[in-house]
Amino acid sequence: MISSLYCPVLRLALPLLLAACAGLAGAAEQKAGPARPALSVTTARPESARLPLRLAANGNVAAWQEAVIGSESNGLRLKYVLVNVGDIVKKGQLLAAFDAATVEADLAQAQAALQEAEANATAAAADAERARALQSSGALSQQQITQYMTAERTAQARVASARASVTQQRLRLKYTQVLAPDSGIVSARTATVGAVAGVGTELFRMIRQGRLEWRAEVTAAELARIKPKAKVAVKTAGGTIVEGKVRMVAPTVDQQSRVALVYVDLLPSLKADAPLKAGMFASGQFELGESAALTVPQQAVAVRDGFPYVFRLNRDSRVSQVKVTTGRRVGERVEVLGGLAPADLVVISGAGFLNDGDLVRNVAAAPAPAALAEAPAGRVR
Repeated sequence: MISSLYCPVLRLALPLLLAACAGLAGAAEQKAGPARPALSVTTARPESARLPLRLAANGNVAAWQEAVIGSESNGLRLKYVLVNVGDIVKKGQLLAAFDAATVEADLAQAQAALQEAEANATAAAADAERARALQSSGALSQQQITQYMTAERTAQARVASARASVTQQRLRLKYTQVLAPDSGIVSARTATVGAVAGVGTELFRMIRQGRLEWRAEVTAAELARIKPKAKVAVKTAGGTIVEGKVRMVAPTVDQQSRVALVYVDLLPSLKADAPLKAGMFASGQFELGESAALTVPQQAVAVRDGFPYVFRLNRDSRVSQVKVTTGRRVGERVEVLGGLAPADLVVISGAGFLNDGDLVRNVAAAPAPAALAEAPAGRVR
């Protein structure tokens, strides 16, 4: 009875329910509208530019040549020292001096001996001259004449010996003054006032001409790319850039490490407060010219899971996440080695907030940058 009564009601209500559901669905679609963009972005196409070629290396800073200044006097007391570590000296400048009283006395004695020898030589020469004059007269025997001539030659030899002794004492007097053998910077001092130094005792060390060099370690595979006189930018621990020039490439390669040394002259020289010091470890970059490259702005590159990506804008206003290979970086632009075509439209602003397949609104193309200028060596990676 009951089921028979409700069946007509259900038949009448079912179409009404279906129509109501359809109306609600249509209203929901009208309310939602078309898909909305996730972000407003700016875009640009990759640009071709000429980027500098650089080779990075590490190495130690050392003196171009280090002169050892030692004592040439034996058993003399060091009287005074005029220079210290870090002082800039010129060639021939007085650095220190020994007490010369003993040497001066020996020199005076040698000069007196020379005068005596010269006087004896004068007398012997006069006797020999008279003997020669009387030789034909027979007043003197041949033996006496020979004795006079021998005495003359002996006196002359004693004069030569006395002169050599005077020269020796003058040299000893000269050695009491320690002079700089070349211009440079004093790098070490062991001289102490009052000390008695022997011959060959080291007193000072000096960096000749104040010249420093950077000894860069370069692998054998990269060695052929470096040429003499190539420009180098050496970076100090404090971030200062020091210019240099390749002086020489080592003719041999270490058999164990397969690494060769490249000797780079650092400029300027003769500067006590130079940012680089001998013994420092420094990094640097060799200038190897330039080459063509495809670049994008740095902000267009997003790093995801340790890999660089860019977002390419497609014709349907959706973006595709593209994995790229990056290279050199100069200023605000990054070289793209692979994964991107020159005709691709790349998202610039907002790239870090996008995901693959996002719908975006392209506000305007990013302004084209000015001619790419070479950035300072310290900013190149």
